[in-house]
Amino acid sequence: MGLCFSMSPLFLLVLVFLPMRMAEHDYGQALSKSILFFEAQRSGYLPHNQRVQWRGNSGLNDGKTSGVDLVGGYYDAGDNVKFGLPMAFTVTMMCWSLIEYGTQIGGSGELGNSLDAVKWGTDYLIKAHPQPDVLYGEVGDGDTDHYCWQRPEDMTTSRAAYKIDPSHPGSDLAGETAAAMAAASIVFRRSNPSYSAELLKHAYQLFDFANKYRGKYDSSITIAQKYYRSVSGYADELLWAAAWMYKATNNEYYLNYLGENGDALGGTGWAMTEFGWDVKYAGVQTLVAKFLMAGKGREHTPVFQQYQEKAEFFMCSCLGKGTRNAQKTPGGLIFRQRWNNMQFVTSASFLMTVYSDYLTSAGKSLKCSNSNVSPAELLSFAKSQVDYILGDNPRATSYMVGYGNNYPKQVHHRASSIVSYKVDSSFVSCRGGYATWFGKKANDPNLLTGAIVGGPDAYDNFADQRDNYEQTEPATYNNAPLLGILARLHAGHSGYNQLLPVELPAQKPIATNPKPATKPKVNPTPVSKANPIAVTQKVTSSWVQNGKTYYRYSTTITNKSSKNLKNLKLYISKLYGPIWGLTKSGDSYFFPAWINSLAAGKSIEFVYIHSASAAQVTVSSYNLV
Repeated sequence: MGLCFSMSPLFLLVLVFLPMRMAEHDYGQALSKSILFFEAQRSGYLPHNQRVQWRGNSGLNDGKTSGVDLVGGYYDAGDNVKFGLPMAFTVTMMCWSLIEYGTQIGGSGELGNSLDAVKWGTDYLIKAHPQPDVLYGEVGDGDTDHYCWQRPEDMTTSRAAYKIDPSHPGSDLAGETAAAMAAASIVFRRSNPSYSAELLKHAYQLFDFANKYRGKYDSSITIAQKYYRSVSGYADELLWAAAWMYKATNNEYYLNYLGENGDALGGTGWAMTEFGWDVKYAGVQTLVAKFLMAGKGREHTPVFQQYQEKAEFFMCSCLGKGTRNAQKTPGGLIFRQRWNNMQFVTSASFLMTVYSDYLTSAGKSLKCSNSNVSPAELLSFAKSQVDYILGDNPRATSYMVGYGNNYPKQVHHRASSIVSYKVDSSFVSCRGGYATWFGKKANDPNLLTGAIVGGPDAYDNFADQRDNYEQTEPATYNNAPLLGILARLHAGHSGYNQLLPVELPAQKPIATNPKPATKPKVNPTPVSKANPIAVTQKVTSSWVQNGKTYYRYSTTITNKSSKNLKNLKLYISKLYGPIWGLTKSGDSYFFPAWINSLAAGKSIEFVYIHSASAAQVTVSSYNLV
């Protein structure tokens, strides 16, 4: 549950960004630790490069009684159940972090570990989707699991598997899983194209399943109701999935779905003060606002503007500058509920971070009820939430295990609180674990490095006690949104434009032909008094896929005159691939709807990809006023 409430390309004024580097915390170290936490949550056969050595193999017969292989995936929190909805949301948010801040994550040396963390989740989700209209949404059950306090390696509890299908639908579960698959297909597009294609195939099927057979998943998998009830229903997940499908495919069907279903499914109506594994509206609205700022609105612009208004309602609410503001503790932390409040803090902070960078890229500010807020102020508030988590709070407590000098030592987590199987392989029984380990007033024998625990109460109070599950239990969806924020705070933002296509750094060198293709020539358009518009093109990236070399071109249009440039009309020939950042009408290209003119000396940029030399860009007509 999360609260406070891209790869979408775009075109935009070329801006100079100043890096934001603060010395108070070691965000790079926090990033490394936060990724390590996911390795402690792994189920199944652990890989040879497993770094969390106190964990062992577990759940090796998952799915067997149902005739399906469900070995792998993640335990969601301090228990040993695999819940599909929060697991898929965790994967989606890890992917969103990588899509927005993959370059910064790569610069921190954590790209490989991040991709491994995503793939551990998606490998399982592929297994959980054995047929187009069948999706397994839970392994184990919370009731029997919570009755026992055992290491994952010792589990004697039920490992029954629960699924949705056309007779027992679950649009929220299928929609979130479609979103995870689509987002992951973007992440792996360069480093593992065949895996990316497989993920996208599952995403297509899951979206169709979610949309065609509608219903709440916890009405079909009723055993999940006590633990991950879908309070918000499934409408938000249908929109969320459509947004990610559009980002992954650039298919107009999904953009039209968002435009045509915004009212019916609540995307334009719900103004939220929360975002998380259950309530996705603020996330959808943030993504659609990005599409709008990237010039993708077209006939849906009026509807997408309503989405954006609700996204900004969320941002203003978190800041305390809206008409209905999020509650905060005296120490300044966003507060939603007593149980695992940090999930809402990290999710909200991520949305504020990316929205700040969208606004910066678009040269815009946030419009709150009584004032405009700069992107820097929005980012600064997100940073304050992260800093609180890392120890800048009234208790001077770090709520990330293993970070700083004062952090939780008695975490509500079965695996970390019981001696490692590798140290003492003696069987820990269901109730024996409670008698021997749960009530032990001692530090955990295993350090759950990087885990974000539930956090303090509404008054900044916190009790580091294992039985205080509301405050000391961690969860994967607490950590997932942090990956992007920490990378952003650590590496800064100099020169990035969130509205242009993002190329994630390749995890490994991409194979090329024995004789690399010759880099295509690009020739600038000469500037003269008769044509004071300069057109320059450059190759910014190239890669080989299926034996063919593809090039990413960046084209800059500069107004060299002393007047404002309006009504620019371009003709582009020899273009054989997708183009982002311009509006097309007939055979001509124009400014996006949100740009009316280009001031003297200013530039705009658009991007296209194809496997040929640079396209020919010709200025057909314009006005100088």
